Amino acid sequence: MYSLIITAVLIIGAILVYRFRGPFVAALRRFDERNRQRIDDEISDRRDRFAHYKHTLRIAEEQVEEVGEIGVRDARTGQPLTRYVFEGEQFPSRDEAEAARHRSIVAKARMFYEDLPAALAHRRKETLN
Repeated sequence: MYSLIITAVLIIGAILVYRFRGPFVAALRRFDERNRQRIDDEISDRRDRFAHYKHTLRIAEEQVEEVGEIGVRDARTGQPLTRYVFEGEQFPSRDEAEAARHRSIVAKARMFYEDLPAALAHRRKETLN
């Protein structure tokens, strides 16, 4: 009786795996593609002397909010307008908002490099003790 239940569970499990194999295989392919891309990026970073700066900018970009879009009415005409918002400030064009976002990203990356000598000195102290 016990082996019959185990056999039934295995058969039902196999049927379910076969039935839903498409999304599972697609997820595995996406994982594999991201992994291959990461490995390719690491190999190309070894040859690029500015890779550290690019990586720092990518990390800083992840920490800065995206440009938002809102609809407002013109104060003079009452016509609907599209405004772009970044860090609570409204901009008339996406280019201006993206430029402000870019300045924020560069400032955040610059702060990292300003703090780097102190962090490295602190790390050196810990390894010497």
